[in-house]
Amino acid sequence: MALVPYDENVLPALSKIHSASAEFHFASHRLRLAQDWNRLGVAAVVWDAAVVLCMYLELGHVDLKGRAVIELGAGTGLVGIVAALLGATVTITDRKPALEFLSANVRENIPPDLQEAVQVSELTWGEGLQRYPSGSYDLVLGADIVYLEETFPALLQTLEHLSSENTEVLLSCRIRYERDERFLGMLGRLFSVQEVHYDEQRDIRIYRAVRIKTKPEL
Repeated sequence: MALVPYDENVLPALSKIHSASAEFHFASHRLRLAQDWNRLGVAAVVWDAAVVLCMYLELGHVDLKGRAVIELGAGTGLVGIVAALLGATVTITDRKPALEFLSANVRENIPPDLQEAVQVSELTWGEGLQRYPSGSYDLVLGADIVYLEETFPALLQTLEHLSSENTEVLLSCRIRYERDERFLGMLGRLFSVQEVHYDEQRDIRIYRAVRIKTKPEL
């Protein structure tokens, strides 16, 4: 759980991360997501990449009804919650320290009749992947999870494990540094990757990745 350096006097635009909650309206529901920067840092803040990905999903670019979805590095859970409200069966994952906080946001924002469609589960990338059926998900979602270079190999291993050749991966991120471009290059060795959306106002890009089909042996 890396903490981003923060100085309220220098970066007043970031003051929203210290708010105890953030409110949104998606999928005909009013959502109120708790935030807790002081205790959990980046894992407990709604970032722009999550908002843009929710907007993309709500616009119907991906059919979610009845689909099996898993969200990686969910943090507050906003993306997974919206996916569930749009009709998906969702597994919302993060590391163990964030799970209690994440579960509380899910309980508060998912209606009782949809609670069974959502599961909160621990997932540290690259570890214990056998608990998640290989290639069994229709859609893998990640918002602002490409930022620590040391996690890239484990993230790629996890994406490969979760994806079949029919799985769509949607990654929403801000390309900040050369290392982010390097990750896209690494991803491109296993997946066909294309940029499908750019939010100019927030400088957020959404990439769609699909496993490269293996050639059948002769």
